[in-house]
Amino acid sequence: MVYSSDIPSEISNLDELTISSKKSTSSHGEKNGYPDYIYVTAAKIFQNIHAEKEYDRQLVNYGTDQSLTVPEIKDERAQRWVYELAFSTLKYQELLEEILVNSCFYPSQSISTDLTGLVMVMLYDFQNRKFQPRSVCEADDVIADVRDIEQHLHKFKTKIAAALARCRIKNDAISIDLILPEAVRNQEKRASTLPLYAWVNALKISLEDVMNILELEGFPKVKSVSEFQGQSFCQDRHCQDLLLFPSQIKCMLYDLQLFTSYKLVIQDKTRSLAPHSVKALMNMDDDIVVTNACSRLTVAHMSVLTDQNSSKVYVCGVKAELQQTELRRLFEEMGCKNVKLIPQNFTDIEPTDPRLQKVKVILLVPQCSASGVSNPVDFILNEHGDTGLLQDLSQGTVSEEKLNVLVKRQAEELMHAIKFPKVQAIVYSTCSVYPEENEQIVNPVLGKRIEGSKLQPYRLSAPVIPLCCASEITCAVDKFFKIEPSEQVNGCFIAVLTREVGFTDVLARAAAKGLLDGPEPNKPRKREDKRKKPKSLNQKKGSFSGTQSRITDFINEQKTVVANENTAMVKSYSGEQTTELNLDAQSAQRISVPALPSRPKKSITSMTSVNRLSERKAKRENKLVLKPVEMLLPPVTIRYLGPTGSHTRSFGQTFFYQYNGLISQPPFPYSRNSFITSLGVKRQRDVGSASRRQPRPWL
Repeated sequence: MVYSSDIPSEISNLDELTISSKKSTSSHGEKNGYPDYIYVTAAKIFQNIHAEKEYDRQLVNYGTDQSLTVPEIKDERAQRWVYELAFSTLKYQELLEEILVNSCFYPSQSISTDLTGLVMVMLYDFQNRKFQPRSVCEADDVIADVRDIEQHLHKFKTKIAAALARCRIKNDAISIDLILPEAVRNQEKRASTLPLYAWVNALKISLEDVMNILELEGFPKVKSVSEFQGQSFCQDRHCQDLLLFPSQIKCMLYDLQLFTSYKLVIQDKTRSLAPHSVKALMNMDDDIVVTNACSRLTVAHMSVLTDQNSSKVYVCGVKAELQQTELRRLFEEMGCKNVKLIPQNFTDIEPTDPRLQKVKVILLVPQCSASGVSNPVDFILNEHGDTGLLQDLSQGTVSEEKLNVLVKRQAEELMHAIKFPKVQAIVYSTCSVYPEENEQIVNPVLGKRIEGSKLQPYRLSAPVIPLCCASEITCAVDKFFKIEPSEQVNGCFIAVLTREVGFTDVLARAAAKGLLDGPEPNKPRKREDKRKKPKSLNQKKGSFSGTQSRITDFINEQKTVVANENTAMVKSYSGEQTTELNLDAQSAQRISVPALPSRPKKSITSMTSVNRLSERKAKRENKLVLKPVEMLLPPVTIRYLGPTGSHTRSFGQTFFYQYNGLISQPPFPYSRNSFITSLGVKRQRDVGSASRRQPRPWL
């Protein structure tokens, strides 16, 4: 064996290919393999999604059955093992096929071509364990095909290791992960440091109680991800109910009572930003439509953020009875009581559906390429996404054909969303970095009017999520909220579309909700017939309510009082010219203003002015005229500086100010002899005479 001396060193350098999700405390350790059924299920998934090659480029034959039925796995941990094993095999498909051919394992072994997928996943796991034997639990079910292939791989262990060494030399790669495309390597690097996100279920527990329990369990709170050390957590900057944990303690968190009882829910941050955007746009009693039922945790988070009694969250596309049962059970365990399931797809629902007449916001979370996600297996499993995307994501890109299918569906859903007449806002969210799925989907519907409808078009609104760094502010210049994939967060795109609303529409909705006093703005007023007799001054005009009605009544009462007093004053002082105000006279007429102390009112009216007033009244009998009212305000004592600049000791100087109506005023002359108010100007009275001084009982 030429390569026998190199085999131990080559085997020792295979740690870079370890499956991250197997870092667990289960009976099957990190390097000890899986139960038989895990290999069989992963082989079926790989068989369905592996990359097909042209006939002249095929190295191995995968048989004719390309659509195997994948059995459902209830255990979330086992499900994650299955898909990660299939996804890792998919990433190294070309390398593993070359190893099988160079080691002469294929086609010399008498193994059916229908089992080639099983050979591939077991080969990947075999070299990932550094070619060590698998530890088998006696309680696990035995599958003959798995045990048979396992024996063949052990027989070819040396040749397989040698073939692996030759592949590394051929590709000039220090480790086999360098054989992967650069986009996939960057994706794996980001995924290795990506924190774990979990939102607080406020229907079961408060944020403060969660943080207290975590600290009691030995999870100290730190300020940011950069301060993570061992078991710790921090709070997210964008969403206050979102907590971050180190990814290394994922399995430990799954065993905590906070997570098993749905008090803390693990979900990627990109799916939490969309519900918070909807929350910022809705009123307390508004209903919401979630267009995609696959993102069930997003639906639950949306329900938690809304009022359980006054708002409803409608979920579209829940057709199968089994799916309906699972969703109802999940929402019941999470305490979500306002979620309503709709069997029809969103695009099949009529915009005038009577069930959706209270819907004001649509949360549009379409199926996307997930090109901004660094951990595609976890993301697709959590969001019940399309597992067929794993084939493209394993190579770091999405095929043009599949992207066009996604784009067409996304455009149809958004175009259908703008047709709902009662909806006032749409939140469009993806986890893609491709403009074809983001800006190029949103821009065509902006300002677009529906044919035959009077609805106002949609416009792009600024992000409602707080911007926490300079890069987010730069990305939000075009009013889109975008996060690029990084070592701390997956990439996402959010667009907030709000309907352009006219001023009359705003007033109409406000009046309908009772937020405005007075008549509804869109209600046409009846034109008054010019031939009708003019209404009297004391008759109420208009149909007002609330504060405006009370103000109108008060003004009408005051006009009646003033008119009566003017008539009485004219009769009392007929033929006399009043030149001086007698402050001590008891028979002087007073204005009835309850809010002010009563003072004798100085008459400035003569018979000539009365006649003029009568003539003007006769000329303007059809008009409502507000007459100026003369009020004598109470005396005010003001301390002022004497000529030498010192305070005077006498506080007996009194200033009287009189309201003479709204007249033009001179500039403010702040001096001893005058004082200005916003209602009028009055000269300082002569206070030299003791007879002019009045008692001041309020001092």
